[in-house]
Amino acid sequence: MITLEKVDGQTLETEAAKANIALPIEQTKVWSAFQADIEGRTPWGDYLIKRDGELIAVISFIDFETHGYHYLRSMHGPAWASKPSEAEEREVIDAIVAMVRKTDKKVAFLRIDTWYTGGTHKVLSTVPYDFTVVIDVTGGDDAIMGRMKRRGRRDVRKSLRECPAEVADETQQALADFTEYYDVMVETGKRDGFRPAPMSDYSDMIKALGADHCRVFAARIEGRVVAWSIVTVNGTRAVRYYAGMRNEVMRLHVTDKLLYSECCILGAQGITDYDLMGIGSDFAPSLKGLNEFKTKFTEEITPVAPARDVPVKKAFYWALQTLQSVRKALRK
Repeated sequence: MITLEKVDGQTLETEAAKANIALPIEQTKVWSAFQADIEGRTPWGDYLIKRDGELIAVISFIDFETHGYHYLRSMHGPAWASKPSEAEEREVIDAIVAMVRKTDKKVAFLRIDTWYTGGTHKVLSTVPYDFTVVIDVTGGDDAIMGRMKRRGRRDVRKSLRECPAEVADETQQALADFTEYYDVMVETGKRDGFRPAPMSDYSDMIKALGADHCRVFAARIEGRVVAWSIVTVNGTRAVRYYAGMRNEVMRLHVTDKLLYSECCILGAQGITDYDLMGIGSDFAPSLKGLNEFKTKFTEEITPVAPARDVPVKKAFYWALQTLQSVRKALRK
């Protein structure tokens, strides 16, 4: 029998650790506190998921209010003690939906990360992914390079010989003033065809998570920031959340030097796994442009559970799907 036990964030983290559940930062209390400061987002609840009294997963929800309705998001949740079977995952999803229907009548749907498709729908927004690249950053600089693909080693060595950029952890500088880094992101967006979030989204994230859970790495040439990344840290795992680069240095292998330096610095700080946060596949074709760069840093590709929508109010969710289809048709 599946049961859901509501707890506070500290209890969730403590019980997850006892069950050897590796918590993504998005399932922690520090993430909930960060989300609480964003308009339209409210921490909704943290739950232990048990089968016959044994902890099998945990989940933390954020209530998103948008366009006049509410949905619950749990990024990288549920976090499981071990990968579930299809039947077990479906049983847990059904239990969560039943609990949400009983607890909060406003919620239209859940957006959670699931291994299987049963009872779920393709997300109405955002770009989920089902594969990522996780770099083993243990063993020192030479070991990190030795685990790369041949092309990765070649490009990194070339960057170390020829690239004039100096790379450093600039978390404290970014906390004080993010303006120079944001200028790089604006240029990146114009080149790659996306609109960056407001600067406050990045600076607030760094401040809310703090230096213990968020790092900013930067590459500078003649004192000027030409590339950077924001990296989240939780326990021994780090995730490369955002990155930007100026057009003028695209041929200088700056990104190779930056990423390799991040791996070495993080490894020296006790991080074991560095997740580059998603690559493209048939499930996520729009991300395939990232594959050539990311996959050269390791021989292995890691499957992950992608985000999917689970309707709570089925008729309302159907109406949202219909509205989305009409909008897409009008844009053609």
